[in-house]
Amino acid sequence: MLRLNQIKLPLNHTEEDLRAAILQKLKISASELSSYSIFKRSYDARKRDAISLVYALDVETPRQKQILSHSKKNAGIVPTPNTAYRYVAQAPPDLETRPIVIGAGPCGMYAGLLLAQMGFRPIVLERGKAVHERSQDTFGFWSKRKFNPESNAQFGEGGAGTFSDGKLYSRIKDNDHHGRKVLTELVEHGAVPEILYISKPHIGTYRLVKIVENIRHKIIALGGEIRFQSRVETIEIETVGIKTVGTEQQRRQVKGVRLDTGEFIASNHVVLAVGHSARDTFEMLHKQGVYLEPKPFSVGFRIEHPQPLIDQCRYGENAGHPILGAADYKLVHHAQQGLGKGRTVYSFCMCPGGQVVAATSEPGRVVTNGMSQYERSGKNANSGIVVGITPEEDYPDGPLAGMALQRKLEQRAFELGGGTYEAPGQLVGDFLAGRPSKALGQVQPSYRPGVHLGDLSESLPGYAIAAIREAIPAFDQTIPGFAMPDAVLTGVETRTSSPVRIKRNDSYQSLNTQGLYPAGEGAGYAGGILSAAVDGIKVAEAVALSLSKVSSL
Repeated sequence: MLRLNQIKLPLNHTEEDLRAAILQKLKISASELSSYSIFKRSYDARKRDAISLVYALDVETPRQKQILSHSKKNAGIVPTPNTAYRYVAQAPPDLETRPIVIGAGPCGMYAGLLLAQMGFRPIVLERGKAVHERSQDTFGFWSKRKFNPESNAQFGEGGAGTFSDGKLYSRIKDNDHHGRKVLTELVEHGAVPEILYISKPHIGTYRLVKIVENIRHKIIALGGEIRFQSRVETIEIETVGIKTVGTEQQRRQVKGVRLDTGEFIASNHVVLAVGHSARDTFEMLHKQGVYLEPKPFSVGFRIEHPQPLIDQCRYGENAGHPILGAADYKLVHHAQQGLGKGRTVYSFCMCPGGQVVAATSEPGRVVTNGMSQYERSGKNANSGIVVGITPEEDYPDGPLAGMALQRKLEQRAFELGGGTYEAPGQLVGDFLAGRPSKALGQVQPSYRPGVHLGDLSESLPGYAIAAIREAIPAFDQTIPGFAMPDAVLTGVETRTSSPVRIKRNDSYQSLNTQGLYPAGEGAGYAGGILSAAVDGIKVAEAVALSLSKVSSL
């Protein structure tokens, strides 16, 4: 087949218009067009009143060889690449040890799935509950303030991405078609097929729940095992001597894991796919001498606007078009003045037509995140407005200092919210003017258990407050109305990414602990559902190759 790139048509084009564009591009007759399918569809909204759709198409025609022989390299016509995923190994029949995967978020779920598909019968350990029970606990916290530290928006089957917008796009390159593998598996397990070709696919929380359950059933059917409410207390590590010519060196080797129940599970291959909120796990690893280092992350607030304001600004007269859906945005500002000078402020995890959610994983702390359902039909748009921070400048006191800073800010947010898991909030107009908020205006915040109005300047370091105060009016230049006085800020957003990185080598193993495979967001190697799942696939491949090599010795 042929891949046709950059086919651009008006937003309201017909199917006949698309066929005509193909015929014109290839200079063929209608009878010579055997079939076509959409590989990718995006839109160009730079001119909001003349929005166009941009296609990459796969076309079948008997004139393929002739067209390619006459096509220039820059003509946007190439042979259709083979995007089929190829497994790197197959488990040998005499496999003596089963790999362990710690965590059942996107990374752990795909690591487990790939290992199961290759016949390695993984054991997946998840500290939280199965996704349906976990959903009940999470929604129960939001509505009744009944908090379970082991079953919430961070911990449980599906990971933190289950209670988010379900975004499935990333900037990572996909030369090995890992990203395509992720999307294909999601479709096979219940996602709508459109995620394979639209430019910014998302699934939404309710649909994700069923898909996650289906993937679990697939892993089990292939011989894998998934254990819930199985928190890993320690990773057992043995120091062994290796004799070389004239010397003897020491090597740290994983021997297995011990659960909080006391049970020991032996394995020389442990995938560490915990999320960015597994703080007790980070402390345990640090205590056991596993090499980790502090990593930059960001802190800030959630901001809410009426979704129609964003739609109108981005799409003009096309606002509400079913193909476009609820509009999103992406904003960046480099602060130039005062305490915030030199800081970068940006929008994070923008959720069109969504809601702000309670995402804490520890008692006595408040954390916000954003979530959308598939329809994105909520009244408000919300996004994180966050400031980048670094260990060199902001938390220089060791590998776990960023985690300590997160806890400090989240505890302060809990106090400012009244100590009831309500989140501290402030109207944008009051925040910019430096006065506490006393009453809501046009925008009703979506955060549950609720918002306690006051002064957010006490919730973040002074440089972050100053940078955000400078950024919001700057963002208003791009999206008129962004600085509307009645827009609502809710604090705090601290879980933008992991505060640590568990360094690994070229074989995806810990720098100083053989057999330990740090992976995904918690290890500092991903940022979002798709990139975490892709990293899970890469690590599963490394484990499979290692196990195949060991079995052949």
